[in-house]
Amino acid sequence: SNYTEMVGALCPGLREKSGTLHSSRVPSLEHVVILGEGGLPGAIPFDSLYQEGERDEVTGSWEDPVNIQFTSGTTGRPKATTLTHKSMLNNGYFLGLTMRYTADDVVCVPVPLFHSFGCSMGNMPMVALGCTLVYPGSRFDPLLTLRALAERRCTSLLGVPTMFIAILDHPEFPKYKFEAMRTGAMGGALCPVDTMNRVISEMGAREVTVCFGMTELSGTAWQTRIGTPIELTCSTVGQIHPHLECKVVDPQTFEVLPFDTPGELWIAGYSVMQGYWGNEEATNHAILERDGKKWMRTGDLAVISESGFGRITGRIKDMIIRGGENIFPKEVEEPLISHPDVSNASVIGVPDRRLGEQVCAWIAWKGGAPSGDKAVEAEQQIRAFLKDKVAYFKVPKYIVFKDEFPLTTSGKVRKAEMREISTRELGLGQLQSRL
Repeated sequence: SNYTEMVGALCPGLREKSGTLHSSRVPSLEHVVILGEGGLPGAIPFDSLYQEGERDEVTGSWEDPVNIQFTSGTTGRPKATTLTHKSMLNNGYFLGLTMRYTADDVVCVPVPLFHSFGCSMGNMPMVALGCTLVYPGSRFDPLLTLRALAERRCTSLLGVPTMFIAILDHPEFPKYKFEAMRTGAMGGALCPVDTMNRVISEMGAREVTVCFGMTELSGTAWQTRIGTPIELTCSTVGQIHPHLECKVVDPQTFEVLPFDTPGELWIAGYSVMQGYWGNEEATNHAILERDGKKWMRTGDLAVISESGFGRITGRIKDMIIRGGENIFPKEVEEPLISHPDVSNASVIGVPDRRLGEQVCAWIAWKGGAPSGDKAVEAEQQIRAFLKDKVAYFKVPKYIVFKDEFPLTTSGKVRKAEMREISTRELGLGQLQSRL
C-alpha cells in the first residue's frame, strides 16, 4: 500500500512546501512526518525532526495506552482497540514462552505489521525475550518467505494455514533447506492434518503450535503446547494462556455452562483491551463487568473440555438460520477440509425464498477448480462425503469451486464479501432485497 499517496490525496496541501498544514478534509491535522527518501514536500522528514528534538523526562504507567490497533473487519467495519504496555508486552512474553523462545531464536514474520498477528505476536516476543525478527517483505510472498527461512536460518514461522500451504505448494519449495526450523505459530483457522504433517516432515517444524486470539485480547489467548498430540493440535486451539481466565456462557442469559457444552467464549485478565477508541457503545457491548472482572465477549462459540482444551465452533455473527435450524459454518467447514481433494473450504449463508437462508460452500479443489462434467462429479462427491458427517440440512445446497477466496491482508477469509459475490453469481440479488 502506498501510504504517501493516500495521505497526499487526503491532504493536497502536502504536495506544496509550506509550514503548518491546513486541510479541509482533516482539519485537526497540522503536521505529517515522513520516514525515508522522497515523499511529500509539505511533510517533515523524520531525520530533521529527530535532530531538532530534545530528550524530555517521561513518566508513565504500564496501564497507559501504547497502541491503537484496528481489528480485521472480517464480519463488519474495523474497530480501533486500545491496548496497553502491560497487555502487549505480557502477551508477547507468554506467546514466546510457550514456543520456548530464547535470544538464539530467529523468527520469520511474513504477516502484516498493521495487524495484531504481526504487531503483537510478531514483534512483542522480541521485546520480551530478545529473539531476532526477520521480515521477508512488505506483504506476504511465499517465495520471499522461503528465501528468508533458508538464508536467515529461521527457527520459527508465523502465519495463517493458507500461508503455510502457499509456501509448501510453491514450485521452488524443494530447492530450499530448513535446517534450523523448529517451531512456529498458526492462527486464524484450524490447520488440516495433512498440512500439519507436511509442516513437520518437510519444513522440520516439529514443535509448531496453533493459536487463537483477537485484537481485543492483545493478540493470543489460547495456544497448543509443544508436545500436544497432532490430533489435538489440528482440532483445538490448545489451552488458555497463563494469567487469563475463560468461561463459556449462554449468549442470551449469560449463565456459565458446563464443560463440553457449546456457548459464547468470554475471557478476562491482563490482555483485555481498555476499549474501542472513541466508541463507548461498542465497548459497553463487548466488555462486561462481573465479579469485579472485565470479561471480553469474544463473539465466538466454543466448547471447553475437562482437560482444558478449547475448540472454536463458530462465530455468532456467521450463524446461518435455515428454516429455523441454526447452522455454524465450522460444523461444515471442518469435515470439508478433511476431504482428500479439498485444500481449503469456507461456508456462508445465502438468501432463500422459502427457508430464509441456504448453505453455500466455497471449495478450493486440489489441482485447480473443476469445470463442466468434472465440477458436477466433484459436487456429487462432496455431498456424498458429507452425508454421514453432518445433518442433512447442513449439506450445502450450493457448492462453488474457487481457486482464490477474498482475504484480508492478514489472510483471513472475508465472509461478508463472499456473501455478496455468491448472492450476485447465484442470481439471488432480487431475493435478498425481498427478504
